[in-house]
Amino acid sequence: MLGEVFYWVLNMSVTASLAGAVLLLLRKIKKLPRRLVFILWAVPFLRMWIPVSIGSQYGLMSLLKQAGMRTVTVYEGSEMLTMMNGIGAAESYFPVVYKVNILENLFNGAFTVWLVGCVVLFGILIFLYVGSKREACRGERLELPDDGMIAEDKWEACCGGRFRGNIRLSEKIDSPAVYGILHPQIVIPASYREKELTYILAHEKVHISRRDNWWRLVAFATACLHWFNPFAWLFLKLFLEDMELACDEKVLAELGEHEKKAYALTLVECAADAPLFASAFGGAKLHKRICHILSYKKISIFSAVCFALLAVGLAFTLLTNGA
Repeated sequence: MLGEVFYWVLNMSVTASLAGAVLLLLRKIKKLPRRLVFILWAVPFLRMWIPVSIGSQYGLMSLLKQAGMRTVTVYEGSEMLTMMNGIGAAESYFPVVYKVNILENLFNGAFTVWLVGCVVLFGILIFLYVGSKREACRGERLELPDDGMIAEDKWEACCGGRFRGNIRLSEKIDSPAVYGILHPQIVIPASYREKELTYILAHEKVHISRRDNWWRLVAFATACLHWFNPFAWLFLKLFLEDMELACDEKVLAELGEHEKKAYALTLVECAADAPLFASAFGGAKLHKRICHILSYKKISIFSAVCFALLAVGLAFTLLTNGA
């Protein structure tokens, strides 16, 4: 029974890797907004968590089914819900009956190794996150703008409303970031007292409004669940990069293209090692972000509609199973 769990986890990992490979190709298209790519990362992550899907003859998995990948019907007499079976090590399913008896012992042993790895990784991540958040959020609250930190007329726009009292100065960090999930806080290095914070706070506010720390948590949890799959860690790395690029696009869409040079300059000044468990202003590769910022062009409504339709089509193609 326990071996069956890992059997289907392994199948989900294979299917998600194929879906993610398509997304890796799409990332090569520079004209695609990173906000679109960031949303599409939900496809391989969903594939890693949900074993069943509806069947469609127009999806990628339908082509793979013709190439030999098997589709398993969840309920007899109904082909609506199916599971992709890329391993092909079983004769029958529910319960799984393997083609060779030794495979049952192999998958039972693999389940134990997989479960131990998941527990250890989840434990390490929780410990590091709680520790880093506690240390980072012990700093003093930033209630009023210090000289040079932010212009008086921009203070209410950046720090008013639900962000009031949610900004701290800390000696424990090297780069501005948002810490926390239920009650996120913007934490600024104490050494930034003399810096202009307008663009930094605008960036971190976007992270909070999009609940990026929630998605960061989901991404890390997904990598822990599929820790044996190197593609899961590659997807995590690229997902975090695209998160920062998408955040930059959102900030520039609100500020205007005329401020992208000033925004890029602030990023260069704040370049530092990004914290692992927080949405950081200095995250992702600096050179890539600078080039992306300077080449940013606001998209038209028509283009936005086309990109939205593209996202829906790709999601349908990659999330459905072979019919």
